[in-house]
Amino acid sequence: MNFTTKVPINKYNFPIDYNSKVMLLGSCFAENMGEKFRYFKFHHVVNPFGIIFNPVSIEKLINRAVNKIEFTEKDIFFHNDLWHCYEVHSVLSNTSSELLLENLNTILNSFTNQIQEATHVILTYGTSWVYRNKTSNEIVANCHKVPQNQFTKELLSIETIQKSIQNTIDLVCKINPNCKFIFTVSPVRHIKDGFVENQRSKSHLISAIHNINHQPSTVNYFPSFEIMMDELRDYRFYAEDMLHPSQAAIDYIWIKFFENYVDEKEFATMNQVCEIQRALKHRPFNPNTESHQKFLESLRIKILTLSEKLPNIHFE
Repeated sequence: MNFTTKVPINKYNFPIDYNSKVMLLGSCFAENMGEKFRYFKFHHVVNPFGIIFNPVSIEKLINRAVNKIEFTEKDIFFHNDLWHCYEVHSVLSNTSSELLLENLNTILNSFTNQIQEATHVILTYGTSWVYRNKTSNEIVANCHKVPQNQFTKELLSIETIQKSIQNTIDLVCKINPNCKFIFTVSPVRHIKDGFVENQRSKSHLISAIHNINHQPSTVNYFPSFEIMMDELRDYRFYAEDMLHPSQAAIDYIWIKFFENYVDEKEFATMNQVCEIQRALKHRPFNPNTESHQKFLESLRIKILTLSEKLPNIHFE
């Protein structure tokens, strides 16, 4: 007897392999997936400007990178002893305005190159709810704990999101016409917006993604939100905050992803990487024993053999 429904997923026509260059952008779930790519040593980059939840803010950063629009003094502000930028996450905030701008533009330059080289861009949208700065009338990626009365909150329409997604695709293709796109909606529950409001938000994102005018060979949808809602319909698959997926849920969704989006010829290599990663975490009771020295030598050979096969793979 089955106690859950399975979300059908078709095998991806342009699977990721160890020669791929994957860019992951978006919500904290993009970070979760990025951690899996890091663990299995795929060539990837995750959220150079930090976690970004809404599609308009992601589009704005990609527009900067593609059209090489540098950050200037007018793009930053001082609040609570730090300099911030409304377009990026507060993890990049700095006590020095000069250092903040230097860092933002260094990241921007790298971001441009990463977009040009990416074989796959995975975009994970978290919410349709956005905050608009009353002074600039611009949608912000992060409020940086600025008082709420300086913003208006609004729900992006399906049409607005759809246009933003299409702009994002067109911008990337402007400098990287062969790039493939994988879209997904974060399974994280934004309950602070309200229960009904969270569902409206997710539905707008899903509808917009499926409404964009695209070639199936270019754009694909991975149902991470649907897997969480239907296959993992139980609070035991949430973390203690009851909002974020638990590690078990993240692992499960990752398995669904790599089974369908990673080239099967790489599964053996992924197993080798996993064996090495587990071995590297091993902490012996008696590190000076002969058996442990043999273990270390065997591990060294495994790493060397894999590195000769894939020079881009490095282990800490």
